[in-house]
Amino acid sequence: MAPVFSHGDLRLYLLNLLDESPRHGYDLMQALSDRTGGTYTPSAGTIYPRLAKLEEEGLVTKVVDGRKTVYEITEAGRAEVAARAGELEGIEAGLADSVRLIAEEVRGSVREAMKSLRADLAASAQAERNSTKEHAAAGSTAGSGSAGSGSAGSASDDFRVLAREQLRRAESIVGEFRANVRADLRSHVAHGGELAASVVDDLSHALDDASRALTHALRR
Repeated sequence: MAPVFSHGDLRLYLLNLLDESPRHGYDLMQALSDRTGGTYTPSAGTIYPRLAKLEEEGLVTKVVDGRKTVYEITEAGRAEVAARAGELEGIEAGLADSVRLIAEEVRGSVREAMKSLRADLAASAQAERNSTKEHAAAGSTAGSGSAGSGSAGSASDDFRVLAREQLRRAESIVGEFRANVRADLRSHVAHGGELAASVVDDLSHALDDASRALTHALRR
């Protein structure tokens, strides 16, 4: 997704962040990542030259605190922020749209993953049913007497082997899905993204649907 800051917007938004409180460079980079839902994380090479320019213009000052350089807005900087309040509202609206789009992308990813899981489970269940029918048909045409008894026992063993193979496959699918979703969610939140309750609700409903679909397939 493209950055939400057009030409000149980043400069103004940096002033806005400093108007909230003094910050050092990393704080500003993290705040920008947080407010854009992780869609825009500027580099030091982007932030510090702009801060230097704002200092030249008399809009911010800096104080060295140990190994950190803390930037603070001046009265002239506050005046510019106040005078351009309307522009800041537009920037904030763009940030809100960015976060909303991320939430929609997460919902879409969850839905697609659940569709794939349901399809895999249904295919596995159908393959197991077909295999069971084929073995049952082969057993019914086998010889009678002790030979027939031996064939029935062999077919039963085959059913159990096939069932265990499909169980391992299903567990692998569920495990992989769990790992992927967990990694996506953790990465999204770690990068400052918003995780709306509606997204979690969608995930819960999709998992419930998948569970019901599996139960129905197994009972056929």
